[in-house]
Amino acid sequence: MMRIIYPICCGLDVHKNVIVATIVTTNKAGISEYIQESFSTINSDIQRFHDWLIENNCYHVCMESTGKYWIPIFNYLEADIDVCLIHPKYVKAIKGKKTDKKDSKWIADLYKFDLVRCSFIPPKDFRQLRELARYRFKLVCMKSSEKNRLQNCMTLSNIGIASVLSDPFGKTATEIMAYLLEHTSDSINERAVRQLIKKGAKAKSDEIIAAIKGYKIETDQAKKYELAHNHLEYLNEMILQTEVELYVRIKPYYEFVEFVSTMPGMTELSSTIVLAETGVDMSVFDDAAHLCSWCGLVPANNESAGTKKSTRIAKAGDYLKPMMVQCALAAIKCKSQPYFAIKYGRFKKRRGLKKAIIAIARMMMVSIYHMVSEKKPFQPSDYEELLNPHNHNERVVLNDSNVFAYLEAQGYDISLLVKCNDN
Repeated sequence: MMRIIYPICCGLDVHKNVIVATIVTTNKAGISEYIQESFSTINSDIQRFHDWLIENNCYHVCMESTGKYWIPIFNYLEADIDVCLIHPKYVKAIKGKKTDKKDSKWIADLYKFDLVRCSFIPPKDFRQLRELARYRFKLVCMKSSEKNRLQNCMTLSNIGIASVLSDPFGKTATEIMAYLLEHTSDSINERAVRQLIKKGAKAKSDEIIAAIKGYKIETDQAKKYELAHNHLEYLNEMILQTEVELYVRIKPYYEFVEFVSTMPGMTELSSTIVLAETGVDMSVFDDAAHLCSWCGLVPANNESAGTKKSTRIAKAGDYLKPMMVQCALAAIKCKSQPYFAIKYGRFKKRRGLKKAIIAIARMMMVSIYHMVSEKKPFQPSDYEELLNPHNHNERVVLNDSNVFAYLEAQGYDISLLVKCNDN
């Protein structure tokens, strides 16, 4: 028989405009009584829902993480009531028997036996930090979209700067494009264009001139380029302001940022964004493997009848996983600290490029777990051995003539050891 953990608890089915709540009360004989009521999501009604829970002596609530609709409810209940947030896939009802009231009752029944695992909800200051970090992610995605539109304008106008310059949005490319928008193909001055080319691109001057000869910018493409360029500059300013706010809010926990940023591939900004997602209290995770699973960096279990159907990584970590993959790509290119570059080279031979990058990202997340929980900089146990393999002892082959000398060198007391004959 299953043991009841929460004799009085509440299950919520949260929607945009309505909250369906079911309080289940179980006596010592195991008999449960249910009280159901619906509330709107207006602030005054949410407060009435809060008071209704207190009146019924219910201080444990379980609800689904449905979009953003759970957040206002959580904000009202956080101070007085223990709220458990669960993923909808773990409380999915049977098809054909699904209503809002049945859903809330089913959630309450599961929760009273503690059959659901609560999702990690960071403290309020880290939730605010996370919102800003995720907004920055959206801004960066918008910036990438505008860059694609600018390159599209160049392509349609027969301007091949992107094929010559490594950065088609650098100072050289930007000033040349501004000049081309003010002139036509027949009126451009080649000498004036060469003066716009910066020092780093001087060696490609002839290629740049050849890439813009014969260009033709139509009025629609010119206007599109102007608007996209202005929007790109605006997004750059917004991203900068968001990053400044991130640094201001992470200041009380800046020592953890310093620890994480000692790892190759991690900057202070990327460390701030990672900690905004995970927080600095690693005790909420069972171990480093649990954290990696929460980030979506470990293979999902999909096995039946002894056959593994898939070893693809989980879909979790929509914001954190891309950041860790980017940091892993930077880490394997770090020449001053080639620790992950060496590891990557070994993984790549056995597992291929993509799996090797995920493996490096997982190793970095494990390192972050220990650095934050132990408050130590990056210094893995095999660091010196990996970077300087020739400075360490080679593998010793033991035999009858050297085994006692080897044990004594390792610090063992061999005075009590006796060599036995085979017969």
